[in-house]
Amino acid sequence: MIQRSLLRQSRVASRGIQAQSRAPITRSQFPPVRISQPLLRIPQRWQSTTTEASGTEKAEASATKAVQPEAKEEDPVKKELEAKNKEIIDLKDKYLRSVADFRNLQDRTKRDVDTARNFAISRFAADLIESVDNLDRALGTVPKTTLSKSETNKELVSLYDGIKMTETILMQTLKKHGLERFDPAEAGEAFNPNLHEATFQSKVEGKEDGSVFMTQQKGFLLNGRVVRAAKVGVVKNS
Repeated sequence: MIQRSLLRQSRVASRGIQAQSRAPITRSQFPPVRISQPLLRIPQRWQSTTTEASGTEKAEASATKAVQPEAKEEDPVKKELEAKNKEIIDLKDKYLRSVADFRNLQDRTKRDVDTARNFAISRFAADLIESVDNLDRALGTVPKTTLSKSETNKELVSLYDGIKMTETILMQTLKKHGLERFDPAEAGEAFNPNLHEATFQSKVEGKEDGSVFMTQQKGFLLNGRVVRAAKVGVVKNS
């Protein structure tokens, strides 16, 4: 009996609960409260790309500034090294120029000394040439036929031989000092305006035009330099 009464009460209670759940929900008599502003704001953190870019630029600038002092510290050494290298090049160039100038001075001095030695007697030789010419003229005045008759003209032959010997010794002495005599007609040379002075021209059979066929006055050279040109006659057949 007790169990049946409990079962009935539980069924009645469950039906009442179901009826309440099906009934419409009634609105509350109090109006809802609207909050215009939040009572507590939570700060939000925003990340800007501009800030990141400026930070990167600052980092690069600071890194560049950190490198620049090191470069500035190396510049004086580099400049000093370049200056020393330039100084070495300048000194080497001056040294080579000095050596070249000294050698040129030696060569020039040697040439001047040789020239002075070779042509120191040029004036003396020019004055002495006239005496040599006189000896040559004296020998030329004696005919060869007279010399062949040595028995009848012993004194003349002896005089001739003495003059000839004097001329030979004198020419040998002058040759030791660079003074030489030349006769273009003996070698049959062609006319050379640097060595010869043409006094006249003439037709000569068997000789080429422009060749020397006669020497009026012999020439002299002092160490290859003309002291006096030879006066000659030149062939002109045409």
